[in-house]
Amino acid sequence: MNGILYFSSTGNSLYIAQRLSEEIGGKICYIPKYCGNGGEFDRLFLVTPIYSYGMPAHVYDLLFKLDKTKELVVIQNYGGMSGNADYLVYRYATECGLNIKGVLKLKMPENFTLTFTVPKFYLNGVLKKADERINRIIAKIKNGEYIIPKKCKTKEKTYLKNKANWHIIGERFSVTENCVLCGKCVSVCPSENISVTDGKITFAGGCVACLGCYHRCPEKAIVYKNKRKKDRYINPYVDEKQIGKDL
Repeated sequence: MNGILYFSSTGNSLYIAQRLSEEIGGKICYIPKYCGNGGEFDRLFLVTPIYSYGMPAHVYDLLFKLDKTKELVVIQNYGGMSGNADYLVYRYATECGLNIKGVLKLKMPENFTLTFTVPKFYLNGVLKKADERINRIIAKIKNGEYIIPKKCKTKEKTYLKNKANWHIIGERFSVTENCVLCGKCVSVCPSENISVTDGKITFAGGCVACLGCYHRCPEKAIVYKNKRKKDRYINPYVDEKQIGKDL
């Protein structure tokens, strides 16, 4: 059986994982809740967004734990610039001795929108072509046409610096009077960084910058630097309740 390990906060990577499972079969596992090393699967697929020209913290941590005997294919998606993140993850994997066959990447809607707004027509345009891009990747996988990124200069220093400072984002979150203490932000946080203390939502210092709480708050009560932006993003092709679940 294929193991499809994914990280997703707003549904982009989950949608790719679901499409992949439909076409080649496999069990879909949510990385923050996954305690294995992939050894129970015949082949591994790692589906991840690109964060700051690299990987989300949970993906980074898992990469060094994976079974070295299993074939591994990484599928990355990005909203803005990829910054040669494909070569970076390939290099990390080879340095770990993993049996990585290639890295495939595709563009998906941008969701890191704390300080800017992505025009809806642009989001819709990217979404409209998402299946086409995913189909191309699935075809390559079926044909064994894995892409090995060429050696190049990456933005590793920028990635590691940003990764070390992601906790600052959580410290800059707050909630408005619209908060109804539904607890959804607490339950969707992959790093257990959010809690209810004395009847108030509290953000600790373990934020991993996934923005799941920000985008998925039903009341749009979570704000960044007290800016009340209204735009939020959840991939419309997935059932939001399945984000963060094993399937």
